[in-house]
Amino acid sequence: MQLSNCTWKQAEEYFARKDLVVLPVGSLENHGSHLCLGTDAKVPQHLVGLLEERVDAAFGPVMPFGCADHHADFPGTVSIGTDGLYLVMSRVVQSLYRAGGRHFVFLNGHGGNDAALNQVGLEMSQQGALCCLLNWWTIAGELNPQWAGGHGAGEETAAMLAIDPSCVHMELFQDKAPKDLSPELPYGRGVDVLCNGVRVPVPRRVDTYAAAGWYGPDHPTKATAAWGKEMLKATADFCADFIQKFERVPLK
Repeated sequence: MQLSNCTWKQAEEYFARKDLVVLPVGSLENHGSHLCLGTDAKVPQHLVGLLEERVDAAFGPVMPFGCADHHADFPGTVSIGTDGLYLVMSRVVQSLYRAGGRHFVFLNGHGGNDAALNQVGLEMSQQGALCCLLNWWTIAGELNPQWAGGHGAGEETAAMLAIDPSCVHMELFQDKAPKDLSPELPYGRGVDVLCNGVRVPVPRRVDTYAAAGWYGPDHPTKATAAWGKEMLKATADFCADFIQKFERVPLK
């Protein structure tokens, strides 16, 4: 049930029998020169469509903005920061808590959102509710290690080829390898550098180490729509199974 398509009376009837709410959360940010800025919102929204066929839940509209400060130097990126996302999502969840929501699922499309969503979940647990984060890209990579990827790389490119090929522009793709921090501290993954084989985070803007905006071992040119379709279906199947078990968790 899409809350944005319901009347308040229909919402009242839903919350009289269930307390499950699924909230897709995305971001508007750089995904390399070949992928659309809205990738992190479009994937969760697509998964919502698949989940509606599998789960009886109240689905909120996708939150299109997230914490993308590290992508801020790429044109078109919009970031409301961790503080902004926390404020918005805490108010969203509080509103739905007032209506009767108690089991909240954040269907998340962007890792930068984790800190804010975790804080909301922690605070809601003190009110007798329960929140969880379903980070789709992490789930996909755990379901099949061949699907695991970086940012704007093969995994996300495959997903967008399956969802909307018009949002993938391989004619604009730039094949630029990430830069090392120094000769002694080579690039690891994401913001991580390597020191004697150990990964150490060094927080910095993406453009300082990945000029094209993408990074990861899963090269974007390897992506196919078939990969994306299989991956998204498997991810939706897992999410549906988890959500059904999650909503049966008794609350204190």
